[in-house]
Amino acid sequence: MAIAYFVVLNCLGHLAFVGVRMTTSLFALGLGGTEAAVGVLMALFALLPMLLSVSAGRLIDRIGPRRPLLAAFAVLAAGAALPFAAPQMATLYISCTLVGTAFMFIHIAMNSVFGAYGTPEERAVTFSWLALGFSISSTIGPVVAGFAIDQLGHAEAMLMLAAFPVLGGVLVWGMRRPLPRPERVAHVRGSGVLDLLRIPQLRNTFIVSVVLAMGWDLYTFLTPLYGARLGLAATTIGVVMSTFALATFAVRLVMPLVVKRLRQWVVMSSAMAVAGTAYILFPLFTSVPLLMALSFVLGLGLGCAQPIIMSLLYEASPPGRQGEAVGMRTSLLNGSHTLIPLASGALSAVAGMGPVFWLLAAFLFGGAWFARRRIK
Repeated sequence: MAIAYFVVLNCLGHLAFVGVRMTTSLFALGLGGTEAAVGVLMALFALLPMLLSVSAGRLIDRIGPRRPLLAAFAVLAAGAALPFAAPQMATLYISCTLVGTAFMFIHIAMNSVFGAYGTPEERAVTFSWLALGFSISSTIGPVVAGFAIDQLGHAEAMLMLAAFPVLGGVLVWGMRRPLPRPERVAHVRGSGVLDLLRIPQLRNTFIVSVVLAMGWDLYTFLTPLYGARLGLAATTIGVVMSTFALATFAVRLVMPLVVKRLRQWVVMSSAMAVAGTAYILFPLFTSVPLLMALSFVLGLGLGCAQPIIMSLLYEASPPGRQGEAVGMRTSLLNGSHTLIPLASGALSAVAGMGPVFWLLAAFLFGGAWFARRRIK
């Protein structure tokens, strides 16, 4: 029951985040924004998290996850509802910044909770449950958002998505027992973030995390743009994106068995090779069933690596600095998420969608080669 509670809590925050990201892309296009403007909006989801993630991790290490979660759910709800009150491009810029920053706190706090829950031997399985929760919310979020857009409108869809973090905040408020947290350390030597990068296992994990996150997050950026170029309805785009999330759910169901049979770096290398192949093929097709099939293959590839990465990250972190290590990873990821959508939006406006997909495929194949070299 405890692990189910934590999974639901994470799902409520992530569902709103995923839904708002998709709705913002289509909302901006509906308001007359360009693809480059959409790239700026997507970058704003990551701008402050890039700068604040390490500090957020340290804060959560110091005071625990409960109060940061309460504040983050409140800000996430406010940010999602803001475009309903003022449906214009300027409001979307503020909304993206608030929603991205709030979800960053939720993400770090929930990783801290799951890492501290259970025994070290159970950690990979525990993070598989967290990953399953992400898959559930990634499946539901685009469908809910797409249906709400088609039936109600963009602004109303944003207001509806704000209800999920409100419910999440209520659940945290109603939980009177302390949430799991890593063991407190009275004094931590070498508190600078650079010493985290000097730990080989952490450094390798950070590198692979960035490459995988590029594949994951650019999917959520590129797919709505590609679907809009093809003239697909918002509901259809949501269904295509949910196919990706459904694949991540399916592969994560078997991850507890996979991690017992295959070496971790073998899984990550194979995951990036599969994802790179799917990205090469994606812009060559316009049929919805084929796009759904490629999304499913892409979800299989990217979905299986996340639990392994978080387990490796938690195990390699110095005592008392697990939240800081997650924050460091989040900061690195958001650095790429800030710059890459800007570059991708500009490149797609000039050269079309194909080169963006293929450049991403090249990064993923490079990541597969790097992970392959870590196999011992």
